[in-house]
Amino acid sequence: MKFKTLSVHAGQRSDPSTGALATPVYFTSTFSYGTAEEGQARFAGQNPGYIYSRFANPTTAALEQKLAALEGADEALVVASGMAAVSAIMYALLDAGDEVAFIDPVYGGTDAFLRNTLTRAGISLSRYSSDQDFANRVKANTKLVLFEPVTNPTLKVIDPRIVVEAARKVGALVVCDNTFLTPYLSQPLALGADLVMHSGTKYLSGHGDIIAGVVAGRTELMQKVRTVALKHIGSPIGPQEAYLLQRGVKTLPLRMDAHCANARKVADFLAAHPAVAKVYYPGHSSHPGHQAVAETATGFGGMVAIELEGGFARCAKFLNQLQLFAQAVSLGDVESLACHPASTTHAAMTAADRERANVSDNLVRLSIGVEDADDLIADLAQALAAS
Repeated sequence: MKFKTLSVHAGQRSDPSTGALATPVYFTSTFSYGTAEEGQARFAGQNPGYIYSRFANPTTAALEQKLAALEGADEALVVASGMAAVSAIMYALLDAGDEVAFIDPVYGGTDAFLRNTLTRAGISLSRYSSDQDFANRVKANTKLVLFEPVTNPTLKVIDPRIVVEAARKVGALVVCDNTFLTPYLSQPLALGADLVMHSGTKYLSGHGDIIAGVVAGRTELMQKVRTVALKHIGSPIGPQEAYLLQRGVKTLPLRMDAHCANARKVADFLAAHPAVAKVYYPGHSSHPGHQAVAETATGFGGMVAIELEGGFARCAKFLNQLQLFAQAVSLGDVESLACHPASTTHAAMTAADRERANVSDNLVRLSIGVEDADDLIADLAQALAAS
């Protein structure tokens, strides 16, 4: 089946007891296993069955089957947040003394976790400025590399093919945060990544009403991540959130088509506006990473970033004039959102790190929603004129 069909049907079965078409929400913390012998068998892993919703829940299991199908993965895991996904991967696959690489920039929360928390576990950290920088300088003892193919918030492109090839030479695991592109536009596992992760809060959900994280990959790695995430760290998603995320994923292809179409129109408008110093949008042929995305994905995503000369004061004036764009730090909602990354999503980074990652005080990030593009352009036009 093709992606749009899978997004609707994968992991979904009529409820055998009632015939309900939608997956029921199983609001229960624990499950009865009937006999002491069956309890022993389930806890030993000898018999299938549910035990406790921190370990597994039928609503969550149906969602995970759908996501695994969409990613082309053996298994998928859903956890409480994107940061829970990052931390579970790192703690499951790394030991004290290991070397981790990441390519700038990454989401500010990920950057802060790697620098301020993961290093406390005795894990070394190396940052690289680009895919080619990683390929040229990768250390022989690198255990794992984390990257975003379209980076947050500057929309710099990291070519997965270059990262995978360099990582394979030193035997490093490749983890791709594909939140911006989603499995509808890009399939990192098919390009050679070992694991793919998302903030499910964003495009996968699409409606700004839940917090969730997703990890997908082959069974050998996923079992380790699952054990750490659910049994050790204890970060399962709740059944209500799992139900909402499953519902959101059903319309992912439709929403992403609309996001991509609107982002193209908005980026074209902004690129021609004299008040905009610079536009970051990988769909423009002038973008340095345009060709890499064109060759490895089926679309350029719904994110646009711009630079307005004048630092925070100028950006704040522009943002405060917006009417349709809500000032908020998330992305991927059906509503259009706008933020100033240096003072919000990436504020935890040091000034030097922000400068190195090109997250300047002039930068504004726009998450383009599914409203009418003409209305969004009119809102941006009046805000630029007023500021």
